[in-house]
Amino acid sequence: MKVAIAGAGAVGRSIARELIDNGHQVLLIDKSPRSIKPERVPDAEWLLADSCELSSLEEARLDQCDVVIAATGDDKANLVTALLAKTEFGVPRTVGRVNHPNNEWLFTEAWGVDVNVSTPRIMSALVEEAVTIGDLVRLFTFRQGNANLVELTLPDDSPYVGKPAGLIPFPENCALVTILRDGQVYTPDAEQPIEAHDELLFVVSADVENALERLLAPSLHGG
Repeated sequence: MKVAIAGAGAVGRSIARELIDNGHQVLLIDKSPRSIKPERVPDAEWLLADSCELSSLEEARLDQCDVVIAATGDDKANLVTALLAKTEFGVPRTVGRVNHPNNEWLFTEAWGVDVNVSTPRIMSALVEEAVTIGDLVRLFTFRQGNANLVELTLPDDSPYVGKPAGLIPFPENCALVTILRDGQVYTPDAEQPIEAHDELLFVVSADVENALERLLAPSLHGG
């Protein structure tokens, strides 16, 4: 997969390293000469250019990218980059970094953003996840599909402790995507049982989140 990242600061470089480690091609774009540091991520391509300018994105060949990540420290620049990537180059997937929570409402499909990533929201979600068992925690929203990535840590008294995932009557528009247990990642096939204190990650529509909580943790949610 080819990924372009606008913003070659600490955040952009960290994302680039992770993607490269996972076998993806990465192009880092930044308009500041001080941010162009190929030695920091030697396996990435680098481009000194302004991602808010159409000519720069043409030079970056954005039409060949599968994903564009707008990761600068400027929300306005991230919105413009995402909008140009989506409308002018038809990039299939755009991700926008939200620096200031008050601007989060702008990071929608209307501005070409498929997924917005708000650091304050993620941090608060991680805090909630660390202290709650049986409560559903929303990690982020997939704007395009009107669905959320959510986490629920299975309580000891759940009626489905020890039951195979395939026998659990999950609500419609809900998919169990990962089971995290003892630092390991398990594929949730039909035979895989779920255990107390498993961290379950779901992609789920917002209107069935409460039903999912009641199903898996009825003692806490009146199921």
